[in-house]
Amino acid sequence: MASDEKDDSKAGVETVIIGNYIEMEKEEGMNKPRSIKTTISNLFWHGGSVYDAWFSCASNQVAQVLLTLPYSFSQLGMLSGVVFQVFYGLLGSWTAYLISILYLEYRARKERDKVDFRNHVIQWFEVLDGLLGKHWRNVGLAFNCTFLLFGSVIQLIACASNIYYINDNLDKRTWTYIFGACCATTVFIPSFHNYRIWSFLGLVMTTYTAWYLTIASLLHGQVEGVKHSGPTKVVLYFTGATNILYTFGGHAVTVEIMHAMWKPQKFKAIYLLAAVYVLTLTLPSATAVYWAFGDMLLNHANAFSLLPRSHFRDMAVILMLIHQFITFGFACTPLYFVWEKAIGMHECKSLCKRAAVRLPVVIPIWFLAIIFPFFGPINSTVGSLLVSFTVYIIPALAHLFTFRSAPSRENAVEQPPKFVGSWTGAFAIDVFVVGWVFVVGFGFGGWASMVNFVHQIDTFGLFTKCYQCPPPVVPFSNAAAPPPRSPPPALRLNQTHHLHQHNL
Repeated sequence: MASDEKDDSKAGVETVIIGNYIEMEKEEGMNKPRSIKTTISNLFWHGGSVYDAWFSCASNQVAQVLLTLPYSFSQLGMLSGVVFQVFYGLLGSWTAYLISILYLEYRARKERDKVDFRNHVIQWFEVLDGLLGKHWRNVGLAFNCTFLLFGSVIQLIACASNIYYINDNLDKRTWTYIFGACCATTVFIPSFHNYRIWSFLGLVMTTYTAWYLTIASLLHGQVEGVKHSGPTKVVLYFTGATNILYTFGGHAVTVEIMHAMWKPQKFKAIYLLAAVYVLTLTLPSATAVYWAFGDMLLNHANAFSLLPRSHFRDMAVILMLIHQFITFGFACTPLYFVWEKAIGMHECKSLCKRAAVRLPVVIPIWFLAIIFPFFGPINSTVGSLLVSFTVYIIPALAHLFTFRSAPSRENAVEQPPKFVGSWTGAFAIDVFVVGWVFVVGFGFGGWASMVNFVHQIDTFGLFTKCYQCPPPVVPFSNAAAPPPRSPPPALRLNQTHHLHQHNL
């Protein structure tokens, strides 16, 4: 840890206290001979660079929401859809920046007291506990865990929804059972250090899918009689807005991603850069699909359901399935950490033991995905009730209260950027974020999304077998007639008799 004589320098605090941990890691690594196995491990498995963090943020942010944003555009209309994406992208980048600042502040204070984090992953609720006390910790822990729980549920629902468009021999509920078992294998990924290759591949996969949606929609053209009537109802408008709020609320794992970095103080602008790249994927794809299909999307939450089947679509579905497996791991890994800490297994060196004790975390996720398979509406509900507090309101309030006194601002590890107006400007933005998200996101959005969610339950019921699946075709008694279908025999006889009379 840092020496006492350097504690009086703020620059020293940031560079040395947060930096010494990294130097110790590197020194330990330098003492070991580099084998081929170690080289391969470092290349594909053990990541911690700025690039790794960027790939993790971008990959985690643009998961299955890519498929539901056209649905949101049908609720909002084209203009509001574009404006809300840019607006919430900026808001999300600001609160991710606040989380990173609070993490650096917490870690600097702890490492002054010679606390060693080499075998311990810092999490958001611990940051709140160290800076503001146990009440903040309890609130942060409740919201964060609940959000990540339902975030994992959404990924599992999305897996079943997507695979159905390749293979509809099984219903979506059965596919949920299968993919729940597959996603349970994420218990073997130790931490965010080990997502290096997965984050990279995940972003490649979503990039392909986004541009497939864009190009396929443009080539398909507008359907006959297409209408773009949104927004038509207040309920649908705020439901769509909260889905976009959810889209740019993927920074609930910011602290874990930062802790996996070799130099976490370089994280500050990473989320903003990730959000900019994500906008280059979400804006073209959502606008193109909505342009092509219009109001049809109101009854098709998954954009894949409207595009004709092709090898390109099947490839996009498969890639999204793999990516949703990765994103499931992103959302679930912090829950694994919390559970490990609760039962005293977090610092265990055995990967197999840790994997075994993590398995109970997957069971409630599996169960909830079967109860609420409402792909699309569940995003808005989670966005309004959980994301609004977890990654917008609580970080902004925590920043205000942590640095409310003059001494705390003077001794802060990181000063606010001058272009926002230093502390005064930063606090003004914090107040705006809290007010806007509480009123519009949680208030109106919560009301609208709950009304829509209850409507889904009334329409389809809990434990529905196949949400938004087309009705089954009733087969003929002998064999299914080839398309186009011929009229029934009695009708054919009548038509023949009528034609005969007409000819006479």
